[in-house]
Amino acid sequence: MKNSRNLLILLGIATCSTTRAAGKGGPSRPRGVGPEFAKYYTDPTTFSCILHNTVKIPLSSVNDNYCDCPDGSDEPGTSACSHLSPFSPFTEAERLSTGDVDLTPALPGFYCKNKGHRPSYISFLRVNDGICDYDACCDGSDEWAHVGGTKCEDKCKGIGKEWRKKEGERQKSLSKALKKKKELIFDAVKLRKEVEGRIGDLEVEIKAQELKVQSLETAFEEIEREERGKTVKTPKKGKVALLAGLGKARVEELRSALIEVRSQRDESRTRVKELEDVLSKLKAEHNPNFNDEGVKLAVRSWEEYAARETVGDLSGDAARDGDLFEISKPDSASSGVDWERWENEKEKDEFIYKILAYLPPSLVRYLEDKLDSVKSFLIANSIISETDLDSSSESKAVTDARNALNSARESLGSTRKSLEDHRLDIGREYGPENVFRPLKGRCFTKDVGEYTYEHCFLEHTKQIPKKGGSSVTMGNFARISSMHVDEARSSGQIYSVEKTTIEYENGQMCWSGPARSTIVLLECGEDDEILKVVESEKCIYSMVMKTPAVCSDEDVNGNGNGSGSGSRSTRIIGKDEL
Repeated sequence: MKNSRNLLILLGIATCSTTRAAGKGGPSRPRGVGPEFAKYYTDPTTFSCILHNTVKIPLSSVNDNYCDCPDGSDEPGTSACSHLSPFSPFTEAERLSTGDVDLTPALPGFYCKNKGHRPSYISFLRVNDGICDYDACCDGSDEWAHVGGTKCEDKCKGIGKEWRKKEGERQKSLSKALKKKKELIFDAVKLRKEVEGRIGDLEVEIKAQELKVQSLETAFEEIEREERGKTVKTPKKGKVALLAGLGKARVEELRSALIEVRSQRDESRTRVKELEDVLSKLKAEHNPNFNDEGVKLAVRSWEEYAARETVGDLSGDAARDGDLFEISKPDSASSGVDWERWENEKEKDEFIYKILAYLPPSLVRYLEDKLDSVKSFLIANSIISETDLDSSSESKAVTDARNALNSARESLGSTRKSLEDHRLDIGREYGPENVFRPLKGRCFTKDVGEYTYEHCFLEHTKQIPKKGGSSVTMGNFARISSMHVDEARSSGQIYSVEKTTIEYENGQMCWSGPARSTIVLLECGEDDEILKVVESEKCIYSMVMKTPAVCSDEDVNGNGNGSGSGSRSTRIIGKDEL
């Protein structure tokens, strides 16, 4: 009975397999043939294998449940050629029997019209397997032979309605994602211009700070030289001698200023005398009958000036000039201050002065001699140096000048560092159109088991224990890159898609393992959200994240799935699947 039943099934297949489907306004095509392949089945008597057109068979052999073509194109509506797959290895006997013939399948799968929904391809392995595959073939046409009594009713109307609802929501979400991406690109352009503008400002600021530093260096050297000169003028002397030196320098400065002022005054007097002579001559020689208001005004002003009785009278300044002349003379022992005496005055230590005030002169001289002897002994035996006895603290002017210079140098160094950072930022990779620039530093988290995982764009990834304890850095930003992932259509066809990734390296060291690292695979989505985190290898993490930054028009239009591909799944090529 079992053999009889199988024979009936085969007869049913043979009877129904040649059924041809008629396209709207077009020629009929065999069951399971998609519209893009219909052109290969137009000959009414003969069929040529699609990839091996030298192999020809009668049209009646199409869909006869026997694989005649090396590419399986003669069985679009059965599972007879389902063994032809680049992902299914052949046995040694199969390889020897086929020789060098290419066994690549020509068709993507069994074509389901799915009227009321989307047409789709389904794997040949799923044709007449006794299972209703409504996820890809909602019209039930993949079970046309009703193997084992399986009858799949057409559910495309309801499934299509539900799909269109979800697809509308998906399209709306992806449209919002594209809008967000445009906003990111706009913000990226704005942020880049701000960085470029800041670079220009810093370059100008650095030039100004360099000039300031040069000026402060010159001022510091000048002040230091002046202070050093003051110290040199009174070597090995006390405070009185030092003050005398400073006082002398100040007096000389004032004397020089006085001499210069006197010279300017004498020059001014000479000019005034010349002007008085010119005006006097103008008054005597001008023509009163000549109607020149300017001349009349000048003459009238001269008459008022002359009436003061001070013209040419400098007798009152004679005594004052004599005093100024005496003041301008250099100081000496007989005139002014005897600076040499005070400069050579040796000041005793303060506590010595207090003691000596109560002792007789002879004892004072004796003690001074002994003190000088002790100092000489200490210096001769290198116990102290002469500078230790004569040193004085640095003057406030030198300290202030040094502090101002150091502060300016620190400010210049900080500005240069900031300029270098901004220039590096301009040259850093932020993805197409700098789309990741506005996301830099923004962090997102996801709870997985006992940990919370954190991803801060272009900075780091972390693993944070929920029950306390220190967090672990899973990697620091290294680069924006890409990787190929396998995606599977409902027909079972696998194809490779390039995805954007962000790589993080040199995280905290693992116990007896490598430094932690993370690869973040980015998928298109309306919101930034971590979808999945796994430890694919020891201390090597994989993270899948949605973000509008990687969305494109293809995602919104659905072209990323391939024409009529139906649902798909994603697999990262690697040791473990995400």
